[in-house]
Amino acid sequence: MFADFLTRLLAPAPETLADADARLALSALMVRLARADGAYAPEERARITAVLAERYGLDTTQAEALRAEAEALEAEAPDTVRFTRAIKDAVPYEARAAVIEALWQVALADGTRDAHEDTLMRLVASLLGFTDQQSARARQKVARG
Repeated sequence: MFADFLTRLLAPAPETLADADARLALSALMVRLARADGAYAPEERARITAVLAERYGLDTTQAEALRAEAEALEAEAPDTVRFTRAIKDAVPYEARAAVIEALWQVALADGTRDAHEDTLMRLVASLLGFTDQQSARARQKVARG
């Protein structure tokens, strides 16, 4: 279903993603993070939906549909390293900064810091061009509300 999208995303020199494709790729990354601990909690699904609605100006139905599409894409996507590097190459740095905060919102949604999610956040932040300190500041900002 997503073969063409993944082929374009993982090309050696991907083009800048169209808005709809960037939304889907970044949404799938949030889903991957939420699933990292083996428990895709209702709070995490709700947080992803809320982040998508706020970030992209969607109503709840549209955000839930985007999340469902992202869940399917995440299941088909290759390893996180290739997937995240492709996003880095295709999404401007300024947009990636907000992604780190959105990812922390998802990671903290269930109220539990999980080692699997923390490890994935470290990897993703690094692959998106952010230091551990920048990621920690984003986490602290999200935790403060």
